[in-house]
Amino acid sequence: MNNGNGKLRAFEYEPDTDLRDSEQVPLLEEGRIEVFLRREVLPYAANSWYDFASVKKGYEISFTRYSKPVRTREEIRADIAALEKETGGLMNIIIEGGAS
Repeated sequence: MNNGNGKLRAFEYEPDTDLRDSEQVPLLEEGRIEVFLRREVLPYAANSWYDFASVKKGYEISFTRYSKPVRTREEIRADIAALEKETGGLMNIIIEGGAS
């Protein structure tokens, strides 16, 4: 930057660690991080920037989104009891190492 008398001056900025934040950028984001930053972050925080060396790539797997809800113990017990009744005691024989 020129200070008016023909000499260049350099400025060094130090990040404020209290203002750090993170974003989750979709892997298939057109234009990658730069476009996402311009569209989603800079309109709200004009001085924002990112350190390319700190970028981490990964996947988030939402088990609750892609799997069935976890059953309660009571539901599991009821299913086992129903199977026991349906098989006429066969489960009990198997578990106890029963009849030969």
